[in-house]
Amino acid sequence: SAVVPTEVCRGPWGPAVPNIGSKSAGWCFCVSGDGHPKESSPFINSSAATDAEKSQQYDGKNMALFEEEMDTSPMVSSLLSSLANYSNLPTGSKEHEEAENNEEGARPSKKPVKAPQLGTLMGVYLPCIQNIFGVILFLRMTWMVGIGGVFGSFIIVFMCCSTTMLTAISMSAIATNGVVPAGGSYYMISRSLGPEFGGAVGICFYLGTTFAGAMYILGCIEILLIYIIPQAAIFKIEGLEGPEAEAALLNNMRVYGTLVLSLMALVVFVGVKYVNKLALVFLACVILSILAVYAGVIKTAVDPPVFPVCLLGNRTLLSKAYDVCAKVIEIDNETVTTKLWSSFCDSDSLNATCDDYFANNNVTEIQGIPGVTSGILAKNLFGNYLEKGVIIEKRGLASDADPDSPPTSSNRYVLADITSFFTLLVGIYFPSVTGIMAGSNRSGDLRDAQKSIPIGTIAAITTTSTVYMSCVVLFGACIEGVVLRDKFGEGVNGNLVIGTLAWPSPWVIVIGSFFSTCGAGLQSLTGAPRLLQAISRDGIIPFLRVFGHGKANGEPTWALLLTASICEIGIIIASLDAVAPILSMFFLMCYMFVNLACALQTLLRTPNWRPRFKFYHWALSFLGMSLCLSLMFICSWYYAIVAMGIATCIYKYIEFCGAEKEWGDGIRGISLSAARFALMRLEEGPPHTKNWRPQILVLVSVDAEQNVEQPRLISLTNQLKAGKGLTIVGTSVQGTFLDNYAEAQRADQSLRKLMETEKVKGFSQVVISSNLRDGTSHLIQIGGLGGLKHNTVMVSWPRNWKQPEYHQQFRNFIETVRETTVASLALLVPKNIAAYPSNGERFTEGHIDVWWIVHDGGMLMLLPFLLRQNKVWRKCKMRIFTVAQMDDNSIQMKKDLITFLYHLRIDAAVEVVEMHDGDISAYTYEKTLVMEQRSQILKQMHLTKNEMEREIQSITDSSRGSIRRKNPPGMRSQHSAEEGASLAEKPEDEVQLIHNKNASTPTSPTSPTSPAGPAGAAATWTDNKGADKGTALLSPGPEAGKDFFNMKPNQIDVRRMHTAMRLNEVITKKSKEAKLVLLNMPGPPKNRVGNENYMEFLEVLTEGLNRVLLVRGGGREVITIYS
Repeated sequence: SAVVPTEVCRGPWGPAVPNIGSKSAGWCFCVSGDGHPKESSPFINSSAATDAEKSQQYDGKNMALFEEEMDTSPMVSSLLSSLANYSNLPTGSKEHEEAENNEEGARPSKKPVKAPQLGTLMGVYLPCIQNIFGVILFLRMTWMVGIGGVFGSFIIVFMCCSTTMLTAISMSAIATNGVVPAGGSYYMISRSLGPEFGGAVGICFYLGTTFAGAMYILGCIEILLIYIIPQAAIFKIEGLEGPEAEAALLNNMRVYGTLVLSLMALVVFVGVKYVNKLALVFLACVILSILAVYAGVIKTAVDPPVFPVCLLGNRTLLSKAYDVCAKVIEIDNETVTTKLWSSFCDSDSLNATCDDYFANNNVTEIQGIPGVTSGILAKNLFGNYLEKGVIIEKRGLASDADPDSPPTSSNRYVLADITSFFTLLVGIYFPSVTGIMAGSNRSGDLRDAQKSIPIGTIAAITTTSTVYMSCVVLFGACIEGVVLRDKFGEGVNGNLVIGTLAWPSPWVIVIGSFFSTCGAGLQSLTGAPRLLQAISRDGIIPFLRVFGHGKANGEPTWALLLTASICEIGIIIASLDAVAPILSMFFLMCYMFVNLACALQTLLRTPNWRPRFKFYHWALSFLGMSLCLSLMFICSWYYAIVAMGIATCIYKYIEFCGAEKEWGDGIRGISLSAARFALMRLEEGPPHTKNWRPQILVLVSVDAEQNVEQPRLISLTNQLKAGKGLTIVGTSVQGTFLDNYAEAQRADQSLRKLMETEKVKGFSQVVISSNLRDGTSHLIQIGGLGGLKHNTVMVSWPRNWKQPEYHQQFRNFIETVRETTVASLALLVPKNIAAYPSNGERFTEGHIDVWWIVHDGGMLMLLPFLLRQNKVWRKCKMRIFTVAQMDDNSIQMKKDLITFLYHLRIDAAVEVVEMHDGDISAYTYEKTLVMEQRSQILKQMHLTKNEMEREIQSITDSSRGSIRRKNPPGMRSQHSAEEGASLAEKPEDEVQLIHNKNASTPTSPTSPTSPAGPAGAAATWTDNKGADKGTALLSPGPEAGKDFFNMKPNQIDVRRMHTAMRLNEVITKKSKEAKLVLLNMPGPPKNRVGNENYMEFLEVLTEGLNRVLLVRGGGREVITIYS
C-alpha cells in the first residue's frame, strides 16, 4: 500500500498531522502497484497505535530521516508494545478477523481479547493424563500381561512409552520454536514440513482421533453390557455358543454403539462447554480407579482376598457352569451330584456316562489372587500365546487328556476369543499411550505455551509410563495366570479382572472406567471436528472447504457430522481389538512426522530454528521416527500400507490441487539445501556428452504494455522440453533500474503468466538496460547460476529487417549471433515463428527435414529427436538430407550416414543431394549487385543517423548520471524545457553531436536521390569523433551518390549468393511440403561491414520455406553413439 500525500489524508481533527508513522484510525491509504500486501505478521502493519501516539511518534527531528519508510518499517518503540501483547488466536481466526476489518473498514472498538489463563497443571498435565489413561488400561492390560507374560508386556510398554517420550521431546522443540496458535500438532507439522505434509499428517491425526472416539465408545459399551447390566443385551447371549455368541455380542455393540455415538454427538453439538466442565469429573474417576488398583495391590500383600477359581484338571471352568467347585457333595451323609456333574454327564445319577476328561481329572479350586508375596510372578514371566478357541489352561498342573481326541464339551470352559501373537498385542496396546498431543492442542488457552507444553507433556508421559510399567509387574505378581488370560472374566463370575484386584470394591473400577471411557469419547468427538475445521480453514485441501464452516459461534457443525459418520465405521467393526490397530497406525504416522520435522529442522540449521526447549537432538528424533515406523509394521503391515497410501494420496492431491502456501516450512529448507548441494556438484566439471541436454535461454521482446511479442517461442521451447533441461525466458527493458523497476516487474509477471499457460517449467529473468542491445548481452552473460547455466540461446528471426525503422533490430540480432559464437553457446533461430504450431495442435503426418551441411556437434540430430517426443510432432517422420560436392562419393556417404544414425539409435530416412558446380548465373550477379548497392545507400542515408546515435550514447552515458541526479523524479515533466540548460553543462563536442543528430534526419530516408543532407552530416560526424570508423565505411562528400551505379559486385559476395541460391533451390525442391526444416546457420561475417549482406544471404537461403529452424552448434559434441 502506498501512503496518500498528507494533503489528501484528513484525520479525525481536520487535516492529519504531516508525519507518516503508524497505521491507525485516522489513517487513509490508497493501494497502488499489484495490490499484493506485504507478508502478514503480528507486528508490522498492526493497528496498535492511536492518533495521539502517532502525533508523538517523533516530535523531535532526530527521526525525520526515517519518516519516508515509516509505513513499511515502523519505529521499534511502537513495535515492541504490539509485539509483547501479541495474542495467539486460533489458526484461521486471525485471517478471518483481518478479512472482516478489510470489508467493514476500521470498526469503532473490538471486544477486549480475554487473555488465556491456563497454567501447566490444568492446561497440559491433566488433559494429557486424561487422554493417555484410557480404556485399554482397564479392559485389556491384564489380558495382555497374561498372554504376553510380564517380560513381553514390559517390552511392549517400554517400546510404546519410549516412542511417545521421544516424540514429546521433538514436539516440545517444535512447540517452543515460536508461538504455536491453536491447532496443535497439525499446525506444528504443517508449518515446519509444509502444506503437503501438514495436510497429510493433519488428516491422519484427524482419522486417528476419530477412530479413538469409536474405540472409547466400544469400550464404554463393553463395560456396560458385560460388567454392569448384562440383562440389557438386545441379542441374548445366554445359551449361545462359539461363533453365534460372538456374533450376538458384536451386534449388541453395534446397536448400543450407534445409540451412544448419536447421544454424544448431540451433547457435543449442543455445547462444548458442558464437555469441558465434565472433563474434570471424568479425570477424577480415572485417578480414583488407578489409586484403587494400587490400594488393592498393597492389600493383597497383607491380606489376600478370597477369590476362588475352579479348574478341571488344568482347564479353567466357566463360573456359570457350576454352583460349587466339586463333582459331588455330601448332604446328610448322602452323595449328591452338583451342577458341574450334570453339565458334563448325561444324567444326575452317579453311574451316568460322563465326559472322558471329566472322569479322568479332578476338580481343584485355586486362589485367583494369591497376592504380591506369593511368588506367582515367576510363573507369569513368559508369554502364553493362544489360538482362537483354545481352552485356557494353568501351566504346571497335572492333566490326564488323550492327545488324539478333540476336547469335548468345550463350552463349559473359558476359551481364548482371538488368536494372539506378539505384534497383535502391540497394536492393541499402543492406543493407551496416545494422547500426548492433548496439551499442545490447547496451546491457544495457555498462559505461557512455550513453558507449559514441554514440562506438562513430558511430566504426563513420565507419570503414565511409570503407572503402566508398574501395573505390568504388579498384575503379574498378584494375579493367577488363568485369571489374567481370561479376557472377559468368565471364570471369575463375570467380574472385570482388574476390578477383582481393586479395593475397596470392584465397582470402583467398573464405574470409574465406564465414566472415563465416556469422557474420552466425548473429548475425541470435540477435538476431531476442530482439527478438521483448522485444516479446512487453511484451504490447502480444496474438497474439504465445506467443513470449515460452522455455527455462528464457530462450532464446526459439518465437521462434527463427518466425524460422527467416520466414527460409525469403527462402531460397525464392533470389536475393540480390531479398531485399536487402526488408530495406532494413524497416530504412529502423525508421531513419525513430528519426529521427522524436528530432525530436519535441526539438521538443516534453519536460521529460524531456535527452540527454547534445549534438550533435543536430531539423533533422538531419528530414533523416535524409526521406532514409529517399526511399530507401524509390527502392529499390522497391511494397515500400515493402507495408512501410508492414504497419506501419500493426500500429499499428492495437495501438491497438485491444493493452495500454494508459503509457510517457511522445513521442506522448502531441504529444497534449498539440496539445490545448493546439487549446484555445487555440477560445478565440478562440464557435463559428459551423454548428459548434455539443451538448457535454453529464450530471448523474447516485450511491447509497450510489457506483453510478450512472440509467444510461439515459448510454445516451441515447451515442445523441446523432452530434454528436461533448464529453461530461462529472458527479456530486457530499456531505461534505468530506478525509473523502470515497476515496468520490469510487470514484464516478469507477463513472462511467468505466459510460461504457465504454455506449461513451461523454468525461470523468468528481466534485465533493465540503457539499450536493448546491452540488455540482451547481459542476459546471455549472466543467465543461470553455477553449473546450471544455459548452453543454448533461442532468439526469433527479425521479421521486417529490411525496413529502415527495424535496422537496429537486425544489428542486435547479428551481435547476438556473434556473442553466442564467442561464448560457445548453441543458437536456435526459428524463422517465421508465427507459423509454428501451438501446444494444442497435432500434426497427423508430415516430415521434419534436417539439412545437414556442416557438422556442428550433432545439434541437428538431437533437436528433431526431442521434438518428436512431444505430442505436436510425434506423428512426423524425420528425414536427413546431406549435400555431396563434385568429388564426393555420394553412395558411400549415404551408407556411412545410415550406419551413423543406426548407432545413434535415431530413426530417419536418409538422402544425399548432389550439388554440381554450375556456372554462376547473371541473375546471381544482379541480385548481389542490388544487395550491395542497397546496403551502401542505406549506410549513407539512414544508418549514419543510427551510428551517430550509438556514438552519442556512449559519450553521454558518462555524463547522463550527473544530469539525472540533478533532476529528481518530480521534475521529469520540466525536463524538456530545461534541455538547453542541461546542454550548457555538457562538453562542447557533445553539444556539437546533438546538433548534428537533429540535423541528420533525412527528408525521405529511402530515396537515393537526395543524399546531400545525410552525406554532409556524415562528413561532420567523421571529422568529429568517428574518423577511424567513418572514413572506412563511406566516402564523404556529395559525389558519393554518383558512384553507386558504376559499382562491380564483390567476388566473395557473388560466391556466397550463388551458394545460398543453389541451396535454396535444392531445399525448396525437396522440402517444400515439410512441416519443419532444420538447417545449419552460416556464421556472421568477421568485420561488421557485411551485416546487411549476411541477412540477405540468410533470407535468400530460406526463401519459400514455411517453417525454418536455423541451428548453430555450440562447438562441442552433444550426441553420442556410446552408451
